[in-house]
Amino acid sequence: MKKIINAPERFIPEMLEGIYAAHPDELMCVGGDLHCLVSKRKHAGKVGIATGGGSGHLPLFLGYVGEGMLDGCSIGDVFQSPSAEQMLAVTKEIDQGAGVLYIYGNYNGDIFNFDMAAEMADMEEDIRVESVVAGEDVASAGPSAEGEPNKRRGVAGIFFVYKCAGAAAAAGLDLDEVKRVAEKACANVRTMGVALTSCTVPRVGHPSFEIGDDEMEIGMGIHGEPGIRRGKLRPADEIVDEMLTPILSDLPFHHGHHRHRQRVQHLRQRRAHQRPGRDPAGGAVRDVPPRQADAG
Repeated sequence: MKKIINAPERFIPEMLEGIYAAHPDELMCVGGDLHCLVSKRKHAGKVGIATGGGSGHLPLFLGYVGEGMLDGCSIGDVFQSPSAEQMLAVTKEIDQGAGVLYIYGNYNGDIFNFDMAAEMADMEEDIRVESVVAGEDVASAGPSAEGEPNKRRGVAGIFFVYKCAGAAAAAGLDLDEVKRVAEKACANVRTMGVALTSCTVPRVGHPSFEIGDDEMEIGMGIHGEPGIRRGKLRPADEIVDEMLTPILSDLPFHHGHHRHRQRVQHLRQRRAHQRPGRDPAGGAVRDVPPRQADAG
């Protein structure tokens, strides 16, 4: 995998420097730490919304910081969680007196550090923090029984949670209501991925696994976690059919995840609307998080 970068260890800091340079009126870092990104736009009395996670998934996570969506994001290295201290710094900066909601993916490192940051915010800064953990990948685990923790990993569905929670906060809802809206969005999102190539972490410099040029893997996670089936590459309609079956059987709302450009997303949207019993009432087509430098 060829990459146009300087030194691998400088890849994330230099990327962040470029993002700040491209949006000087919108974004800033906290305390000189490039990994603590926040919006410059402040709204007194509004619930703050923060996210975070490892790099390698743009536009996740920092790409959704902006008016009507997120207020801040803590950024880790490629596939690595940011620290609790970085999360706390973002929390302090975006708090406008109404508390802060954390929205992040269902990964152990993120859970551990966000929980620690929430405790520090409460004990050290008297900031109330609530959390919503997004995990909607139907390929990663079955639905959890009532009262059991969600074992599904997060993929692309968190985008919809950001949007719904951001709109609720912008409308002036309080922290409990913004959390309720975010949880409702989580409960109505399901995703599945399909991969055509392996990811390549810059510091490692080679693909994390091998897959044939004529192969695909259904259900792979955004860090290269194993999927549910590997086989020969199939036409778009057949791939969509295979992905939609478990998604639609799990919940009535659906949205797919992949790395291709919007023309391929519209192919899938077309096929989804051809399914019997589906009402083609429209849907979102967006570029959502890939794994680092993969296709699928």
